Amino acid sequence: MSPSFRTGGDINCPGIAHGFFGREGGVSKGLYASLNCGPGSDDDRDSVMENRARVARSLHLEPENLITLYQHHSSDAIEVTSPWTPDHAPKADAMVCSTPGIALGILTADCAPVLFADPKAKVIGAAHAGWKGALGGVLEAVIDLMESKGAGRSNIRAVIGPTISQSNYEVGPEFHERFLTAAPDHVRFFKSSTKADHFMFDLPGFVRQRLKTANIGCVQDVSLCTYDDASNLFSYRRATHLGENGYGRNISVIALEG
Repeated sequence: MSPSFRTGGDINCPGIAHGFFGREGGVSKGLYASLNCGPGSDDDRDSVMENRARVARSLHLEPENLITLYQHHSSDAIEVTSPWTPDHAPKADAMVCSTPGIALGILTADCAPVLFADPKAKVIGAAHAGWKGALGGVLEAVIDLMESKGAGRSNIRAVIGPTISQSNYEVGPEFHERFLTAAPDHVRFFKSSTKADHFMFDLPGFVRQRLKTANIGCVQDVSLCTYDDASNLFSYRRATHLGENGYGRNISVIALEG
């Protein structure tokens, strides 16, 4: 069985390969079944590497050219000019590339993966946008770096991949206060929870707002919830609620075709 993936929005255009991959079509077992692409998990390493190779081949890319980051919930974006192995992944949460054949991969299990492209300038980007990175400016960092490589802001297209939905993302009062301190208008991304002094946070809505405020050409969302779809997507929060001692990572990939 080959990995299944979903493309999205206006980055689905000639010369750019991309896909949002879930958990189908891999070789991992148990909690990681089956397309776990996270080398930081406790899954069998050979299985993870085979899964990543399958992802690359499904997009007609070379497996050794699929790269991911040591993600740490920052706003750091880096330029990519050559591939690396998972053991040598730099610490950052976003990448920008104008070199054909290099596949930028973002690993998530509830956070928002965001893929970017300027098809005219042939510049692509990818970001891991959890609440901390999104609030800290990781999306804007990608756009700024893309512009420095020749992209036009009005030509940049972005698509948000599978992300935990508001109905499944309960947060505490400290989280709520942090967002309202940053900007009182952020209150619109919260709804009251059934639990006292807790709230339901709209991460994909917040990411969409940041992207739209950045005045790029197009912002779209595949509108898939990682928590709700246990058969097709990995979710850290779902695994935690079930008392599981491990969880897989979904991968979202974009590349300029060689």
